[in-house]
Amino acid sequence: MTAIPHSLKTAALAGMLLICQSCTSQTPGDRPVKFKKHTLTHTYISGGVAVGDINRDGKTDIIAGAYWFEAPGWKPHEIAKPDTFSVDNGYSNSFLNFCMDVNQDGWVDLIRVDFPGKAAVWHENPGNRKTGYWKVHPVYPAVGNESPALVDVDGDGRQDLLCNDPGKKQMIWVRAPEKGDTLWQPFVIGEGEGTKGTHVFTHGLGLGDMNGDGRKDVIIKDGWWEAPENRQQPHWTFHPADLGGDCSQMYVTDADEDGDPDVISASAHNYGVWWHEQKKDRQGNTSWEHHDIDTSFSQSHGMAFSDINGDGYPDLVTGKRYYAHNGHDPGAHEPAVLYWFEFKPGKQPAWIPHKIDDNSGVGLQVDVQDLNKDKLPDIVIANKKGVFYFEQLNR
Repeated sequence: MTAIPHSLKTAALAGMLLICQSCTSQTPGDRPVKFKKHTLTHTYISGGVAVGDINRDGKTDIIAGAYWFEAPGWKPHEIAKPDTFSVDNGYSNSFLNFCMDVNQDGWVDLIRVDFPGKAAVWHENPGNRKTGYWKVHPVYPAVGNESPALVDVDGDGRQDLLCNDPGKKQMIWVRAPEKGDTLWQPFVIGEGEGTKGTHVFTHGLGLGDMNGDGRKDVIIKDGWWEAPENRQQPHWTFHPADLGGDCSQMYVTDADEDGDPDVISASAHNYGVWWHEQKKDRQGNTSWEHHDIDTSFSQSHGMAFSDINGDGYPDLVTGKRYYAHNGHDPGAHEPAVLYWFEFKPGKQPAWIPHKIDDNSGVGLQVDVQDLNKDKLPDIVIANKKGVFYFEQLNR
């Protein structure tokens, strides 16, 4: 096996790791939300990150690229042969990571999405069977869209891969294997020349109920595909809509509580975090009014929508993806900030910014989960600055 980089060894030996700092944000009328920053490594190993109990010891571990970091000391273990990636002029082979027990053998596996247009694969957790690199299986040979998602498209309780196939000009979803199997099955949502959202570097993707029929539709910045009753049916109906500029993950919520869904997104390579208000005229025609949530930082190429402060409303977690285009984006050299935006829905919805950190940012995804089982959601990110775990503190 390849030797673990010195920076990763140093992190493992540091107990609670390289740098720990407390980051506090006061929520008006609520308890203060505090985070402690844990640096697992300053080495660029991945743009994606995921969490799961890899060794079944009851503790939640962190996966980023070729490594999994064992809780609670965060000792790094190799999943695959590590590589070296350039911060200034390159990208890793790990754009997004997801944890899932793919073959349902009781052990959490890694799904890794490579550079846009390349393959998605899954690495099989060997469990107690053997040591060494994890066996690699294909998911899909060419995954486009810069924010592919692992979501339950067909409502069967199992996560599926939602993405595009840029070579075939298709928007697709790929159904996870049956128990004991390894074959992922693709289904076409839309296809053909001119089909929106099928370019290799398409930005913006989400899943949410846009018409109130109880089925989750597929959303891109140019509109949405209406989910049929049978999701395996091809050629879903596409509804054009102006849902903003090139973005990362997209989320659906009724932000202004007027009874219809609105859409939240954030600029992947420029400034802006937005919500898009759905409006209908007397004839029932739909238009969209765009509202800024924040314009103080750029490159918010990863975003989560999850309740941070326990008030029952999901909040936004995003920040700067450091050197997303190798320093060529607007604001590229500004601090790599990480924020959570406290969401207060209503006729005039509020998004209250709380800075968590200014030297980490986000990657291509943000994972918000309760890692240490204290019933407070924590935040995990990976990008060109390294891998970071922000532990939410209980008071």
